[in-house]
Amino acid sequence: MSDPCEPTSLKSRVDRELERFVAAEADALLALDDELAPLVDVLTTVTARGKRLRSAFCYWGWRASGQPDSDAMVRAAASMELVHAAAVVHDDIIDDSALRHGLPTAHVALREAFAHGADGSPPSRRKARARSMAMLAGDLLMSWAGQMFTDCGLPAAYLGQARGLWAVLARELIAGEALEILHTEGAADVRRSLKVIRYKTAKYTVEHPLHIGAALGGADPSLREVFTDYGLPLGEAFQLRDDLIGMFGDPATTGKSNTDDIRAARPTALLALAQQAATPAEQDELTSLLGRRSPTAPQLRRVRAVVERTGARARVEDMIAERVGHAVGALDGAGLPELAHRSLTRLATAATSRPD
Repeated sequence: MSDPCEPTSLKSRVDRELERFVAAEADALLALDDELAPLVDVLTTVTARGKRLRSAFCYWGWRASGQPDSDAMVRAAASMELVHAAAVVHDDIIDDSALRHGLPTAHVALREAFAHGADGSPPSRRKARARSMAMLAGDLLMSWAGQMFTDCGLPAAYLGQARGLWAVLARELIAGEALEILHTEGAADVRRSLKVIRYKTAKYTVEHPLHIGAALGGADPSLREVFTDYGLPLGEAFQLRDDLIGMFGDPATTGKSNTDDIRAARPTALLALAQQAATPAEQDELTSLLGRRSPTAPQLRRVRAVVERTGARARVEDMIAERVGHAVGALDGAGLPELAHRSLTRLATAATSRPD
């Protein structure tokens, strides 16, 4: 029998809990009206895939506090994946991304579903309806996250210790998204880009799940400090890796577009470093090419060539390695249970490794 805490087994347990929860909620939606089927299809799809990193961090926050394995805790941890699904749906709408995990994003899938309808709506109207429906899907997913958490089966006293952290998670996640919108197409600023990373991704991916798991387990406040020292640099490294994938990754391998950051002129640290190190002529080129909705293949190659020539890609690789080293080092001497220490060390590599 496999170890229920082993990464593959833990992921399978989270997958099962999510599948069970989403199926029940989908049935409840369809009982209201079967015309909600396109919405149900999207909700089912966006919750069906993922590495389940956030749930793993939450689970190991609990175990690091000295608590035993628990099915109820796995359900609580799985709710982190619904937060992520909500963020993904909203992020894809904001960025007008077309691909996620090799499949159409929520608003694109809904647009395609509406295209098969017989109402005769023009394409622009179908697109607007699809974006509106996807926005509602993201809102519902965040609501589901809170519902799954509170109904996980842990005692109310345990849940009460973590409830306030949900408000912090939501506040900082939305702040990060808003800061990215405010800074898009602004002047290159690496520090500002890293601040967006911290609030948009790093905290809700690593730090907040760890804090919630530790709070559920009744951990000493000093453990949360360790998790901040581990979680923030690791979360930043995770997003920096994602930025590299978003520029240089192969969509056939990563399942996501490698043009979205260029088309949206996102304020990533990678692009900020490139702009700062570019020659005046290259800066003018980047200003001209970033933000184009339909860049040509040669234009995309040129942006990537400038990023390579300026050393920005290599610098981001160094930044990832530095942050992973700091994160893993924060665990040393913290007195964590051996299994939790080993698992969190392994997660640091899994969260920031290159895609195969």
